[in-house]
Amino acid sequence: MRRIISLSVVLCITLGLVAASVALAADATAPAKTEKPAKAKAAPRQTAPATAEFPPPAGGLIMAPPASEEGFVPIFNGKDLTGWDGNPKLWSVKDGVLRGETTVENPTKGNTFCIWRGGTPGDFELRLTYRLHGGNSGVQYRSKDLGNWVVGGYQAEIANDGGRDGFIYEEKGKRGRMCLVGEKVVWGKDGKKVVGSVGDYEKIKSTFKKDDWNDYRIIAQGNHVVHYINGVQMIDFTDDDEANRAMSGILAIQIHAGGPMVIEVKNLRLKKLDSSAAAPAAAAPKAEEKPAAK
Repeated sequence: MRRIISLSVVLCITLGLVAASVALAADATAPAKTEKPAKAKAAPRQTAPATAEFPPPAGGLIMAPPASEEGFVPIFNGKDLTGWDGNPKLWSVKDGVLRGETTVENPTKGNTFCIWRGGTPGDFELRLTYRLHGGNSGVQYRSKDLGNWVVGGYQAEIANDGGRDGFIYEEKGKRGRMCLVGEKVVWGKDGKKVVGSVGDYEKIKSTFKKDDWNDYRIIAQGNHVVHYINGVQMIDFTDDDEANRAMSGILAIQIHAGGPMVIEVKNLRLKKLDSSAAAPAAAAPKAEEKPAAK
């Protein structure tokens, strides 16, 4: 009996060792499990300038050239939408102001524009005064009419946000935020290159009047564009990307898709410039200079 039990024990142990050996061999030949790589987080949208390596000008601000009104022609009569073309459900004139408005009951599904039908300016200076309540807007220039009040091209940003208002964006284009507030940029065939600074970012921000009227000046001459708000330079942008740049096109004001908003624009006037002439020189910066309050 003892011999039978001993043989049974030996047999069990042997079978166990064989099974373990087979399992180890299978593990050795099985393909290694690969872990799924973690999804990379999308880079945050840049809103502040990448100009740390470029010192701002003396005083921190560059002021606009003298604001003579000589040669400027009004392009909005302050009475009605004559010369302008936008969705009549969203655009109106009230108290001398061009007004675009969306509500919960009357939204827009996509970005929509009120287009000036007076021409396609190439080299020009555009001046206007604006105010934004909610949402997002912008001034289109050298842009294309894509039909149904949709526009694509250069946009001077309006966001009611100091440090954002004033940058240049390519609506319906591939280049996105091309020159941020405070930057001097050259955009070539290889993309964006920050080459300098037009001001101290925080000081530029401090000159913006939130929830109030602000003055825009947009100067486009050749492939060079500058934006000013309240007499302070926001950007300096040179477009050397011949495949994507525009040298002329329509003007328009944007209503952005999203929540309810009101964009108000007045005192729109335009001056044609000589493309062969040099762009107006900015005034020499003065220490701690800020635009006079209205």
